[in-house]
Parts: sequence; C-alpha cells; structure tokens
Amino acid sequence: MSNIFWSNIFKSATDELQTITGLWQKTPLFEGIPARQIEFLSRKMHVRKFLADEVIFRQGDGGAGAILVLEGSVRVMANKTQLAQLETGDFFGEIALAEPEHRTADAFSIHNSSLVYFLRQDLEEWIEYEPRLGAKFLMNLSSTLAKRLLQANKLIAEH
Repeated sequence: MSNIFWSNIFKSATDELQTITGLWQKTPLFEGIPARQIEFLSRKMHVRKFLADEVIFRQGDGGAGAILVLEGSVRVMANKTQLAQLETGDFFGEIALAEPEHRTADAFSIHNSSLVYFLRQDLEEWIEYEPRLGAKFLMNLSSTLAKRLLQANKLIAEH
C-alpha cells in the first residue's frame, strides 16, 4: 500500500514545470530557443489561479508581462466586443513584454483557470544573461506583435 502523504510530494512541481515549459516551447515567442532555456525562464514564472468569471485584468490596468493559459479558458474583450477566447497553450498580453503600457483590453477567466505570468523584469534579466538568445526572443516577439497588428488591421478594414 502506498503512502498517499509522501507519494507525490515532489512530483507535482516537476510535472507542472515540464508542462509550462512544453506549452511555452510550442508558442512562436520561443521558436528557436532551446528547451533548457525555456525551462530556466519557466522556473521564474508565476502561476495564478482564477475562478470562473473572475477578472484577470481590465483595460487601462498596468501590464507587467505575457500570460499563458495553463488550464481553463480566458475571454479577451474590448469595448464589449470579444477579441479572443483562449484555451490551454494560448498566450496573451505580450505587448507588456515590449512596452509596459496599460492593458488594451479586458480579460476574464471563463472557467476556473490557471495562468502563468512571464514578467518583463524576468525577460530583461535573462537578456542580460543570454543576449544572443534574448535577441532571438525579441525578434520572435516583434514578429508576433506584427502578425497581431496585421490581423487587427484586416478586421478594421472589413468593418
């Protein structure tokens, strides 16, 4: 008979770190970045849990970094228009990695959700430590932001 108290005492944190690393690795932000570096960054990231219908942030709030959906789902809204419904593995709020301006939309947890915060401060420290890979990340971020801008321009042109 296994001892339930001791059986998973260390496994959970390792499994969660591997999951977070794997999800970030699949995003365009980390394209071409070695898994060991993504894991290094993931160790510094913060997981926060939200209840269904809980506000994650409001338009105009200060932005501190990008957010990855670890579990659950998130709705992003601007002026009562749904911009996106995000699921596990999706990320949002990456503008705050480039410019710590105010959030440009509202975000709500649709279901109970776990979100991973990648803070601008952690990115800046990593860039000092790994400037070559940091430059690669910043190129990926620029590409991601450009694609989002092009998509927004197309939507505006259609209306």
